[in-house]
Amino acid sequence: MSEANETPLLLRAARGEILERPPVWMMRQAGRYMKAYRDIREKYPSFRERSEIPEVAIEISLQPWKAFQPDGVIMFSDIVTPLPGLGIEMDIAEGKGPIISSPIRSQQQVDALKALNPDESLPFIKTILQSLRSEVGNKSTVLGFVGAPWTLAAYAVEGKGSKTYSNIKGMAFSDPTILHQLLSKLADAIATYICYQIDCGAQAVQMFDSWAGQLCPQDYEVFALPYQQQVFRKVKETHPDTPLILLVSGSAGLLERMTPSGADIVNVDWTVDMAEARQRLGKDMKVQGNIDPGVLFGSHDVIRDRILDTIRKAGNQGHILNLGHGVLVGTPEDNVRYFFETAKQADQLLAHA
Repeated sequence: MSEANETPLLLRAARGEILERPPVWMMRQAGRYMKAYRDIREKYPSFRERSEIPEVAIEISLQPWKAFQPDGVIMFSDIVTPLPGLGIEMDIAEGKGPIISSPIRSQQQVDALKALNPDESLPFIKTILQSLRSEVGNKSTVLGFVGAPWTLAAYAVEGKGSKTYSNIKGMAFSDPTILHQLLSKLADAIATYICYQIDCGAQAVQMFDSWAGQLCPQDYEVFALPYQQQVFRKVKETHPDTPLILLVSGSAGLLERMTPSGADIVNVDWTVDMAEARQRLGKDMKVQGNIDPGVLFGSHDVIRDRILDTIRKAGNQGHILNLGHGVLVGTPEDNVRYFFETAKQADQLLAHA
C-alpha cells in the first residue's frame, strides 16, 4: 500500500495535498438527531455519564461512524469536561448546557485553581481515544476537541451560558488583571489537555472558541487571540505535526484576525462565502466548513447543490468539508446520510456538472 492510501484523507487535506474530493465530517455528528443516541440517552440520562463512562462514550462516538462512515470520528465529550480537574466544579444540564456552581469572580478563586493532570482527573479520555483509534484504524481520522480559554472563562465566570456575557465583560473592562490570569491558567491547562489527547490517540484536535465571536475585533485581539496563541504554541513545541483546527462562532468579521492564531485550519461558518473566506484568510491557511446546518432540512437537490458549490469555491487543496457549526436537533437522519454519500461522490458529480 502506498503511504497516501494508508494516511486518512482528512490528514492528507490538513497537509495541503491536492485531493480528488475533500474529506467530510460533521460537528455534533454524534447526538440528538440520531435515534440510536436518543435510545442511549434514555438509559443514561446524565450527560456526564454518557461522556465519562468510557464504553458509553465510545459507543456514542462510533454511532455516526457505523451509520455514515465520515472521514472524521470525533470523541463524544464536552468543552467543559476538564474544568473539575482545575477545581471548577460543574454539571451539564440537559438542554441547558454547563452549570458552574461557584462562578469565578475573585482573585482568590483564580489563585486557587490547580494545574491540570489529565491522567488523574480525566482517565476515561485515554480509554475512549485508544478504543476509537483501534476501531477506526486508518479508514478515518480520530479527532479530539477542547474549549478555548476565552470560551471556558466565559462559562467559568458567567456560571452558565449567556446571551449578554455581562459578567465576563464586566471583569474584562473593570478588572482585566484577574481575567488575564484566569485566561493564562486556562490556556496552560488546555495545552496540556490537547497534548494528552494526542498522546492517547487523537490524530487532529479542534479547539472551539464558541463565544469569541461575542467580542468586538479589538477585544478579540486582547482577550481571545493571545490565549489561542498560547495554547497552540505550547502544543506545537511537543506535537508539531498534529493538525489543529480553530472554530470561532460568528467569525465572519474576525477571519483575518484568526490567521495568526497558530491554527493549521480555520473553521468557516456559513455567514461568509467560502471563496471570499479563502481570499481573506490567505493562500496558506487551510479551511473547514462551511455549509449552513439548516440546509440539511432541505431537499436532496439543495443539499447536493450546496455541497458542490462549497467544494468548487474551496478548491481541491486544504479543505475539509463540514457544516459551519453543529448538526441541528431534529435534522432528518436520512438527509445526514445523503450529505455524506453525496460528499463522497463529489469528484464524479463535479466532473459531470
